[in-house]
Amino acid sequence: MSSLEVKKDVNEVSGGGRTSMRPVRPAHYADSFWCTYAISVAAACVAETATYPLDLTKTRLQIQGEAASAAGKQTAYRGMLATAMGIVKEEGFFKLFRGLSPALYRHIVYSGVRIGTFDYMRKKFVHNSDSMTLGKSAIAGVSAGALAQFLASPADLVKVHVQMEGKRRLMGLEPRVHSAAHAFKEIVKRGGIFGLWKGSIPNVQRAAFVNLGDLTTYDTVKRYILTNTGLPDDHVVHIMSSICAGLVAAMLGTPADVIKTRVMNQPTDDLGRGLLYKGSVDCFQQTVKKEGFFALYKGFLPCWIRMAPWSLTFWLSFEQIRIFLGAGGW
Repeated sequence: MSSLEVKKDVNEVSGGGRTSMRPVRPAHYADSFWCTYAISVAAACVAETATYPLDLTKTRLQIQGEAASAAGKQTAYRGMLATAMGIVKEEGFFKLFRGLSPALYRHIVYSGVRIGTFDYMRKKFVHNSDSMTLGKSAIAGVSAGALAQFLASPADLVKVHVQMEGKRRLMGLEPRVHSAAHAFKEIVKRGGIFGLWKGSIPNVQRAAFVNLGDLTTYDTVKRYILTNTGLPDDHVVHIMSSICAGLVAAMLGTPADVIKTRVMNQPTDDLGRGLLYKGSVDCFQQTVKKEGFFALYKGFLPCWIRMAPWSLTFWLSFEQIRIFLGAGGW
């Protein structure tokens, strides 16, 4: 008998009932929520480590012009390559990986929740349906991304603080944090436990858009290719789907990412209130007014260049680990 069993599925539709025969894969431990969660965390850690220098470069690019605008001065902007080379020259090669540890901690929550939630919702949506519509996929992607990012916001805030320390020290400013653990303690000390969620609103908004682009695009493009071509569910399909996912995710997520980074990186008073922006809307308005609309797309190139290999590395790792464990196609 084949690995697929045929299960009689009765679907009630308006105007009467119908009986259809659909192949249903036997339950496997690798298809469970917690195994999917663990696989997604492992795949995310591989992808994050491989592409992290681009994330640091992107963050530095997004902060450019902020201090100069506040002081009413012009600034000489660096491009992506110049920023990366400047970090290596001024701070050292390994500083390109500054903040990697909190980034990996973040994925223990973020990637596990977003993939696990998306997969759960997808199964619920198609329970009595023959297909997953684009609208349902979008709802699942946005919901999974927003929930995952809200839970992972503290780790993201710590990561941004650690990433910016090298730049602060080069500017002659007093060090704010010395490590991820120290950053965590300082944030709680200044803003209380809820200070860990500073910038969470633009953070969640960004994650919703990014996952609308990433999860929904990957799922939709992959299903489209498998349905309309004779290609098997292999590396070629995974690569094409992940490239599309990375591009759409970067286009949708970069503006919210710029706002998120600026809100989270701004100095705060003794009560944990931001000294530069009142919130994400105020940050949006000030950025556009002082630097122009396209300032919202600062760091787009490294964001896209990072998201493309990140998405490729993540989905290839995710799919291959699942296959190795005996799970079905995702």
